[in-house]
Amino acid sequence: MTASRPLMLYADASGRILEHPFLEMVGSSAGRFTRPSLKELIPLPEGSELFRLPGRYPVGYDREKKRYVVLTRDPYNAHRPVEAVAAFIAPAHTQLYMAAYKTRPGAPLLPLFAYTAVGWSEGGFVTAAVRVDPDPRQDFKHFDPETIARNARRSMRGTPSNRLIQHLGRCALTYGCPAARNLFMRRWEAPLPTSPVCNARCLGCISLQEESGLCATQERIRFVPTPEEIAETAVPHLLRAPRPVVSFGQGCEGEPLIQGKTLEESIRIMRRETSRGTINCNSNASLPDTVARLADAGLDSLRVSLNSARPAFYQAYYRPKGYGFDDVIRSIQAMKSRGRFVSLNYFVLPGFTDDPEEVAALCALLDKAPADLIQMRNFNADPEWILRAIGFRCDRKPLGILKVMERIQERFPDIRFGYFNPCLDPEHEEEPPNR
Repeated sequence: MTASRPLMLYADASGRILEHPFLEMVGSSAGRFTRPSLKELIPLPEGSELFRLPGRYPVGYDREKKRYVVLTRDPYNAHRPVEAVAAFIAPAHTQLYMAAYKTRPGAPLLPLFAYTAVGWSEGGFVTAAVRVDPDPRQDFKHFDPETIARNARRSMRGTPSNRLIQHLGRCALTYGCPAARNLFMRRWEAPLPTSPVCNARCLGCISLQEESGLCATQERIRFVPTPEEIAETAVPHLLRAPRPVVSFGQGCEGEPLIQGKTLEESIRIMRRETSRGTINCNSNASLPDTVARLADAGLDSLRVSLNSARPAFYQAYYRPKGYGFDDVIRSIQAMKSRGRFVSLNYFVLPGFTDDPEEVAALCALLDKAPADLIQMRNFNADPEWILRAIGFRCDRKPLGILKVMERIQERFPDIRFGYFNPCLDPEHEEEPPNR
């Protein structure tokens, strides 16, 4: 980054995104405005998107007046209104600050994306984020739409009776799911959705929204595939893909542990065919006895989704049915007692995630239920709505997301940070074949 501070972005009445002539870029931590330091800014990663935020005025910093300013009118045409702008940053990157804005009365709820602070500096967009995972598996430049479409249609034609492959083909072709696209590129991590039902009612669920008025971003699977359908999808990938991972628990399904018997049998079939690669489950970790059985059958890793290490905020977001926070802890312990790998899929929301009490709670959780990896995933939801719904108020100065990572690393030096489920097979091929 250069020594000059980036300028604030805004959207004009026609939807064009422009830089302000002098107001500086500002970030937000749960509504607390801040000027990101230069070390907290990076060029906007390739594959990121820019959003305008309806019903929200942008906030910038006036260096001469030394104060934050809410921009309500276009500086080039005072008769025209403006809207705030945010970045939806590419995978493998974690937001450090959210976009700064002031919400007008009656503003619509924002869709289920993450809204990261973004600005303009020296002829390019910059954002308040850090790359937490060097793995290129979802980098924009690695996806060839023509190859994906050709391979997906070929696989769908070749397996017309396999409902899971048909479903994943639609995921790749219609929704652009990165995991489904990688399956048909024959590389890295492939998805294995299995469950049309869930035992939680997450506020930010991306496959089912019944009460909020939000639109789910993708269609939930409507059937439970057989163990044979799952194995037919997974085994070729485990046998041939570089750095192969197959994962239950996708955005297009509910909770995979509910289909425990199906998962257990499919894992046993996979492991009869090959010991190569990693079998993973992304889960809310609600059923510790099921987790234990899956680990005994050959499940290599468990990724546990977590919005907070504090039970009250966890309960308010997940709204679990028939399980509690203690069950999540027991599931982690069940995996670790069997020598298996555990990741936390930790939803990052600046101002909440780096709240001092949240950091203390996370450390206490890691003391009780150790993890190997923390995946710093951006919280895809309207931040004001989520914080209001779970009852959180930002009363203390946040530590900063980078400082949280430093503290965790100091106290738990064996824990890694990342974004993706790693391949745990030491014999995996490092580079994908050119297809």
